[in-house]
Amino acid sequence: MAPDGVPRPDSPVQARLLHMLRDEGPLSRADVGQRLGVTRARLAADVERLSGIGLVEHAGPAASRGGRRSTLVRLAPQVRFAGIDLGATSISAEVVDGELTPLAFVEEPADIRDGPSAVLDRVQEILGKLQAEGTYSSLAAIGMGVPGPVSFRDGVPASPPIMPGWDGYPVRDTLARANGCPAAIDNDVNIMIMGERHGGVARSLDDVLFVKIGTGIGCGIIVNGQLYRGNDGCAGDIGHIQADPAGPACSCGHVGCLEAVFGGAALGRSALAVARSGASPWLAERLACAGAVGARDVAEAAAAGDVASLGLIRDGGRAVGAVLAGLVSFFNPSMIVIGGGLSQLGHLLLADIRSVIYRRSLPLATHNLPVVLSELGPRAGVAGASLLASELVFGSPGTAEAGR
Repeated sequence: MAPDGVPRPDSPVQARLLHMLRDEGPLSRADVGQRLGVTRARLAADVERLSGIGLVEHAGPAASRGGRRSTLVRLAPQVRFAGIDLGATSISAEVVDGELTPLAFVEEPADIRDGPSAVLDRVQEILGKLQAEGTYSSLAAIGMGVPGPVSFRDGVPASPPIMPGWDGYPVRDTLARANGCPAAIDNDVNIMIMGERHGGVARSLDDVLFVKIGTGIGCGIIVNGQLYRGNDGCAGDIGHIQADPAGPACSCGHVGCLEAVFGGAALGRSALAVARSGASPWLAERLACAGAVGARDVAEAAAAGDVASLGLIRDGGRAVGAVLAGLVSFFNPSMIVIGGGLSQLGHLLLADIRSVIYRRSLPLATHNLPVVLSELGPRAGVAGASLLASELVFGSPGTAEAGR
């Protein structure tokens, strides 16, 4: 039993077993014992212990391989995790089973600037509705991503530029108390790269950059198969690398940050400017009809061949590519994944990002470097948050910390 009273594995072998069942589904005891390198008696004791705390169960006989048939072991079907992805303008929530299979998904508009009390209250209302609908009776753990720097150790946002009122707010502890289970929070791009590496295009790669281009711009980093948060949890905050010394003011107080040049708000401002100037007849007409234009309008206009919108996307792609080119030469990743709301701009944006990276980075670092769009798309965040939640209960396999 962990110090917080939540049943968890008490050995690395039990943690590895839970991870195998999560990632591969039901397995025979014979197969599990062979792969874990433990005796039949030791495995029986571990399975019995995990069964006693409600995490695994027997699932009938395994397929015959000659001789006595083994027994299947699987995760208990009642295990549920929740993954929450808070964006600057949205809430996404997903409930999954122990194998991280999605059972219910909700997405709705929200404003992170409304503050932690209002936003977290709405999160609880969403979870309460899913519980009332029978998606779960209780949660084993919750994971959440937020659009700003996080002290992962303390479970609080840390001076987030676009989250007024959230600095130091006890988000993790608030979630844990409200739901009676362990909780963890992380930066939103960190949970995105976790989701993409576990079940997306970056599956099992060990050195990956995931670039989220949305209202803000951030970068998740996988090094040697492990998420890298940095000393204080703010690694990957590339949105505040200066992209244009003469550029616009940024929410962080500096000038010309990448986020201020090509984040969602920046693209909206640029779209409004070209619509009002008449440089984009397509956007001017949309502005006249709808009273506003944004990133989605730019994508539609570009698809229709609007020259000004194509230019906005290309300029933004080049700015992102220039920042990433330096990171590629420094880090030498095996893949770069582009996600977030502005990834809806698609292959036009991707082409300009790629061209700058390939042109400006060291040839040795780019000769075998795919730069691709996220496979999970809008689900990357909730998928990673659910994975983070599962780690709270299943532990970290192969380490002495697994049972803590």
